[in-house]
Amino acid sequence: MPSPLDIHMFPCLTDNYGFLVHSPDTGETACVDTPEASKIILALEEKGWNLTHIWNTHHHPDHTWGNDKLNDLYGVTIIGCEADKDRIPGLDIGVGDGDSFEFGGHEVHVIDTPGHTIGHIAFHIPDAKAAFVGDTIFALGCGRLFEGTPEQMFESLGKITALPDDTALYCAHEYTLSNGRFALSVEPDNQDLIDYMRDAKAKRDNNIPTVPTTVAAEKTANPFVRAKSAAILGDIRKAKDNF
Repeated sequence: MPSPLDIHMFPCLTDNYGFLVHSPDTGETACVDTPEASKIILALEEKGWNLTHIWNTHHHPDHTWGNDKLNDLYGVTIIGCEADKDRIPGLDIGVGDGDSFEFGGHEVHVIDTPGHTIGHIAFHIPDAKAAFVGDTIFALGCGRLFEGTPEQMFESLGKITALPDDTALYCAHEYTLSNGRFALSVEPDNQDLIDYMRDAKAKRDNNIPTVPTTVAAEKTANPFVRAKSAAILGDIRKAKDNF
């Protein structure tokens, strides 16, 4: 059996998170998205790890800004959505829904999760009970529908929440408190949501991240996940955009 993967999370930009995934067996290290190259380099130096891969969830600049600089420094393999190959800097390997690849002796499964963008994917590592979900699902929220439709987002959220309940969801932004304030306007009597927000506020008061969340937590408290149809999700998303 391969050794467990090490996951290191750190803040980038204003409200992004950077994620490093490291195999102690092979020495491979992947960065999930590249919001801020300098912070990623610093994190690598602090951990004593050498970057070998970049996994991009989607093409937005705050997820790909560091691709070129990190590639120049480390000579990495960049993996991202094949459908977005023209929008992801330096893409080496294009992947899509149902694809998988090996990393440090662990299988990484690719899940197609359009909605926020057309070419959005998530990376699920079953052995690690972890999924890197980019801007598809957030703690108590979901991504804005910049390119996709409510139907696509509804299906994408369904794929993510079909993962085991104890799967850690590594969302790309610290949006939980603002998402939660809106969620409470949708479900003010949801005790799970009230408890979730109490815990999230305590964490943020102490500068502790609210990420990762879990599939189980989102199923009980996230109004987008709890929407019964794509049409309802679309209505909730419009309300959130104007909240």
